Amino acid sequence: MTQWLLIDWILAVMTGWLLVGVAGVLALRRLGIVSHLLFPLGGLLGLVLFALAVGALLGTPEVAVLPIGLPSLPFHLRLDSLSAYFLMVIGAASAGISAFAAGYFRKGEGTPPGLLCLEYHVFLVSMVGVVLADDAYSFMVLWETMALSSYFLVTANHRIAEVRSAGSLYITMARIGAIAILLCFGVLQANTGDYSFANMRAQALTPFWASTGFLLALFGYGAKAGVLPLHVWLPEAHPAAPSPVSALMSGVMLNTAIYGLLRVSLDLLHLRLWWWGGLLLAVGLATALFGVVFASVQTDMKRLLAYSSIENMGLIFVGIGLTLIFAGFGMQPLAALALTATLYQVASHACFKSLLFLGTGSVLHATSERNLGKLGGLIRTMPWVGWLSLLGVLASAGLPPLGGFVSEWLLLQSFLFTTGLPVPLLTMLIPVVAALIALVAALAGYTMVKFFGVIFLGQPREEKLAHAHDAGLWERAGMLWLALGCVALGLLPTRFIQLIDPVTQQLVHAGLGARVADHGWLLAPNSLAQASYGPVIFLLGILGCFALAFLMVRWLYHGRMRRGRPWACGFPWGTARMQDTAEGFGQPIRQIFEPFFVMRRELPTPFDAQPRYRVVVEDHFWRWLYAPLIALANVLARLIGRLQQGRISVYLMYSFVTLVATLLAVMR
Repeated sequence: MTQWLLIDWILAVMTGWLLVGVAGVLALRRLGIVSHLLFPLGGLLGLVLFALAVGALLGTPEVAVLPIGLPSLPFHLRLDSLSAYFLMVIGAASAGISAFAAGYFRKGEGTPPGLLCLEYHVFLVSMVGVVLADDAYSFMVLWETMALSSYFLVTANHRIAEVRSAGSLYITMARIGAIAILLCFGVLQANTGDYSFANMRAQALTPFWASTGFLLALFGYGAKAGVLPLHVWLPEAHPAAPSPVSALMSGVMLNTAIYGLLRVSLDLLHLRLWWWGGLLLAVGLATALFGVVFASVQTDMKRLLAYSSIENMGLIFVGIGLTLIFAGFGMQPLAALALTATLYQVASHACFKSLLFLGTGSVLHATSERNLGKLGGLIRTMPWVGWLSLLGVLASAGLPPLGGFVSEWLLLQSFLFTTGLPVPLLTMLIPVVAALIALVAALAGYTMVKFFGVIFLGQPREEKLAHAHDAGLWERAGMLWLALGCVALGLLPTRFIQLIDPVTQQLVHAGLGARVADHGWLLAPNSLAQASYGPVIFLLGILGCFALAFLMVRWLYHGRMRRGRPWACGFPWGTARMQDTAEGFGQPIRQIFEPFFVMRRELPTPFDAQPRYRVVVEDHFWRWLYAPLIALANVLARLIGRLQQGRISVYLMYSFVTLVATLLAVMR
């Protein structure tokens, strides 16, 4: 009997997901079966994938060939350290999201529950397949399957015009990016006709063609990741989708774009040109700053998180750029440090952003509100959602001792060791970039304070919020799993870096695993003399401060405390209208970064019976780039439409002219 390899077990998980989806179609409208049986089963398969991927990280590469393509083009699959790492992230995040989905989906989502189950699990299978693909044919088939299944998930509530519009924009950008990726593979195969990744690795492209392939990959994968100026679909599609789908797209699907860029730039291409890294550094920094500034002024909680995802993708691109700069100059240990920070951010983002999107889903179900201006005080009626969301907020803000802090700290450590670069311009500019990264981190903290404070703290801004219900058991289980991921990434960085080590060894031939293992619980990416961070020590310090404050209050003021209304500058009738609103919280950012925005204001007049003040913030890129392109496309469509007159004589004339032109071309 042939012994199964890890890749065979992973294929079994994919088959299990497909069977779960098919079972959903058979139980098309039976919500109880779909929610309480099929989605939990899908989450369990995600846990199995997570365990298999951890084992694959520590093993040797494995390959498989599936005879499911065209007769001469089967699917070639390969499980190596890079693919295993992203499979681990997919498995861990999907387990929590699927558990949450078991309690989230209701009747009336627009699409029958069983069909949603099929689309959801096909989406999962396609993402796993993208990460395993070992040739351009299977990669593109699975990439397009991922795009189409996610499109149907985004448009689940297709009866709403805005949802249909967001889905159209998303699928259009996905098609444009896919064309660029296909052209990239065409360049990498170097006119050999062999589109396997093994052949692409063997090609010694000239700097011109290697750079062409890299730029096409940057455009194609950048469109999927939502980097500037290809970001316009992301703040539209994520709010339109159901919350578990938003979590899966933001926390998992965006990472497949990171996987693709790493696969091309550090595996398939044999060259490492430093200016590639400089370009990624500039694009990533602009994306991160743009995303966090726009996130800080949003009044829709899901759009806020969508722009925050743009910021996170920008930071990951900065990390890849720094990796390519170091690799281009042969500074492998520093390339390993920057790549470790990048991969850590990938895992951390998958946990905290998925957790936050799930938290907004619970709030949306309990209140039927996405507008921050109509929320508030929900931590009293939704304590589970509030406290678990707080962990996601702290991780997203980059505060210790959670995973978001470790990834950003490692990234800043990478910037501190750039003084040895042989290009003086880079040596001069990179400290400026590091300062801007610190600004982005500070604004991210500001945004998360706004997000959590406006939704969960203070007094309810609407009467109906007093009747909001907390998340159910399945929803709590899913959020708790992701919250534990944020905590584990923060408290066990040395152990996690040792898991990352095989990936950095594969891509840049260096790693931090042995170095950090020497210091036990203390994280020192280079040496104790240069920088170190003790997450457990930091956590014990925080707990000690809380305990000391509690004991001092109990001992010093025991029996002399009384509860009273908060003092509001002498005003005795404090109401929810006196609290900071989302618009008021974002006003300083709107004023400081006013050139970033296109703002439309609706101002009240003294004669209004119900005065209303409203600010709409729009994107310059839409007006400068996309609106003219849409207008041009409409003009061309109208011109081409004139060719279709509906008369048989006109169509015969087209055929005759085409035939004559073909004959003339052949005669020449």
